[in-house]
Amino acid sequence: MRTLWKLSKEAIRYRGLYVLAIFATLSLTLVNLAAPRVLSAMTGIVSNGVDAADLETIRNLTMILIGLYLIRIVFRFMSNYMAHKAAWYLVGDLRTKTYDKLERMHLGFFHDKQTGDLMSRIINDTRDFELLYAHMIPESITNIVTFLGVLIILLSINFKLALITCAPIPLILVSGIFFAKKVRPFFRITQSKMGELNGKLQDNLSGIHEIQSFGREEYETGRVNEKNFEHVTAMLNALRISAIFHPSVEFISSIGTILVVGFGGYLAYKEGLKVEDIVAFLLYLSLFYQPVTGLANLVENMQQSLAGAERVMMILDAPCEIADKPGAKDLGTCKGEIAFDHVSFSYIEGTQVLDDISFTCHPGEMLALVGPTGVGKTTITQLISRFYEPEKGRILIDGKDIQDVTIESLRRNISVVLQDTFLFNGTIAENISYARPEATMDEIREAAKASNIDAEIMEMPDGYNTRTGERGIKLSGGQKQRIAIARAILRRSPIIILDEATAAVDVETEQQIRNAINNLAGKRTIVAIAHRLSTIRAADQILVVEEGKVTERGTHEELLKLNGYYAHMNEIQKTDA
Repeated sequence: MRTLWKLSKEAIRYRGLYVLAIFATLSLTLVNLAAPRVLSAMTGIVSNGVDAADLETIRNLTMILIGLYLIRIVFRFMSNYMAHKAAWYLVGDLRTKTYDKLERMHLGFFHDKQTGDLMSRIINDTRDFELLYAHMIPESITNIVTFLGVLIILLSINFKLALITCAPIPLILVSGIFFAKKVRPFFRITQSKMGELNGKLQDNLSGIHEIQSFGREEYETGRVNEKNFEHVTAMLNALRISAIFHPSVEFISSIGTILVVGFGGYLAYKEGLKVEDIVAFLLYLSLFYQPVTGLANLVENMQQSLAGAERVMMILDAPCEIADKPGAKDLGTCKGEIAFDHVSFSYIEGTQVLDDISFTCHPGEMLALVGPTGVGKTTITQLISRFYEPEKGRILIDGKDIQDVTIESLRRNISVVLQDTFLFNGTIAENISYARPEATMDEIREAAKASNIDAEIMEMPDGYNTRTGERGIKLSGGQKQRIAIARAILRRSPIIILDEATAAVDVETEQQIRNAINNLAGKRTIVAIAHRLSTIRAADQILVVEEGKVTERGTHEELLKLNGYYAHMNEIQKTDA
């Protein structure tokens, strides 16, 4: 009920469409209730013998029936289309809302989530809401009104026979409740397995190069097949229960029909029940049991919809751990001073990643972070952008605690270039201008020149209109890195973070990227993570991070004199060169 209530609050915005659908549904039900009454009246006239006056009555009743059936077409169209229109608008809204919520979740939320599973929740699970709002709600209203309407009519025809007709109803209701409890866990598993299958497919398609390189096609086909048939098995488990429930409800309903025929015959013999009344009873009997037998489909659809709704609500109800504080202010355009004041952080409680980190980087300076892999360098840069919150200490931009400013204004002042550069499947111009869509082509080219990529772009057949392919697959690693740097430059943010921007490129490309970085020196505050020390020798301040602590700090020359980790790495890289 809690899930249904939340969904209803989303659906209320389409109440106009639902009112029309409900009006049409009720009108359709009344037409369906009237038609058998007209048919029984015609049967009564025919059974008593037909004269000239009766022919006139039959003709009038025939025209009434034709009119009822024509009106039924109009009301059925309105009932179906308006309900579906409202339901699909709701599905569209919930898909957008679920995606928007995911966009705003902190990075830690995604650590144990598969992209394919999250996509399944947005696309597949929300689609099941259509069953709930386009089928279940209108059909439930129809069924309730039909059931009550037919019951009243049957009671007016013959009280005793009507009570006999109701005998199977308690059995059907009990079986429906039992079925609902049994089948929902299976539908929940089915939705989960579909998410796992989507996750596996997304993972494999993203890693198709590795699969083919290592000749693992058959192995991965087997794993996809395993996930595929886990979903199939879960679905069949749910359908097996449905296959038992549906015929059981039909059998119980047929018992009611048998009772009516048998007891109706007895009443005709004992109490002189009229033929037209028995015919009316039999005509209404299908309408009477139709809502009850339809309960099977309604219950099944509801369990499937609720299983999907629960998975979607897990996202919509998930707390946003990183959000603006009440009263948070806009940072404006900052000068670019960054200060860590005794900052500590851990991803998992009890496992310290950063321990009492303090430093200050002044506007226009370049701060470099070096050290072994996995010691917290990237974590420092992510804390600056407030993708995570420090456990202890403060992070200041221009002397302002970043928790006191809005997240949007903070990140507006920061541009990030990652080692694993992500480019969207569009043109080079679109990717460079992604952070500032209103930028002119001259501004785009100016940024590309500053990152030493303009000449290479102009040599491409379509120039800046060259399509990059998914994740920039049509470009080299160095080209992607420099396009990402151009994107960061074009944004004109006072702070630029470079997370190992030269880690996966050759020496010549590294020199081009280093020149691009040097072009920014003194103009922007730069925080750079680098394993290649040649990239950050000119840094104003270099921090050596080991096991979550700053163990050395100073310029390139000062750190060489310390003869510590930095000097050791410098010697190794000189030897490798």
